[in-house]
Amino acid sequence: MSGLKDGLNGKVAVITGASTPKGIGNAIARRYASEGAALYLVAEGTERQLKDVVETCRALSPNGAEIELGQFDLAEPGAPEAMIAAALEAHGRIDILVNNAGIRDHKPFGEFTRSEFDKIVYVNIAAAFFASQAALPAMRKQGGGRIIHIASQMGSVAFDKRAIYGLTKAALIHLTKTMAFELGEENIIVNSISPGPVLTQPILDRLEQDPDYINTRGNYLRSGRFGEPEEIAELAFYLAATDATYMQGADLIIDGGYTTH
Repeated sequence: MSGLKDGLNGKVAVITGASTPKGIGNAIARRYASEGAALYLVAEGTERQLKDVVETCRALSPNGAEIELGQFDLAEPGAPEAMIAAALEAHGRIDILVNNAGIRDHKPFGEFTRSEFDKIVYVNIAAAFFASQAALPAMRKQGGGRIIHIASQMGSVAFDKRAIYGLTKAALIHLTKTMAFELGEENIIVNSISPGPVLTQPILDRLEQDPDYINTRGNYLRSGRFGEPEEIAELAFYLAATDATYMQGADLIIDGGYTTH
């Protein structure tokens, strides 16, 4: 059985939400690139951010694997399917799909509008659903694949002013289990990762405005610190790189012990 030592040479990964410099998707892209994967990165961002992530991944690749970029607005119906079609046109196969793109909310439950609800739900859950569905024919033809949904601890526990985000992540966790139940026998392995507080750009911005935020939020962190995007990427690499197929339909919480309370 091959394992982590074999890296991702010869594999093609599609990763959504990959442009933010301090984002989880960006960290996963860099980790996969460093292990030899060819990448189709899906992102919205500034021209500089998009150029940087591609150049960084190309520089990290030990084998010169192709790194391609696609710009899609995953809030638009049809975009997830178009994204998968473009990835297949670029690389000819998809071995790994990482559904990472997401929209966060921060508003009291009673103040959300229907349009806000629709957009968050579409990007956070419908895009992952339809992208996964679109990737199935290629994965079946290849004899299998890996699908990794990036969920959140907020899919398991309640947080103030996170009503829509939390429900979409709970739905994503359930989708993980349903897909694993249906697809596992076809060697299409589906799992999800639920990060806790991670030092991504939104949290870094919050800390700049409120330096005490790490103390108020950190009261429940057994680790005594927030996580780093690279720690999530390491887990995403494990799920993609091993032949251990016994882990199916799992939601892996990586939150510094936050949800132990």
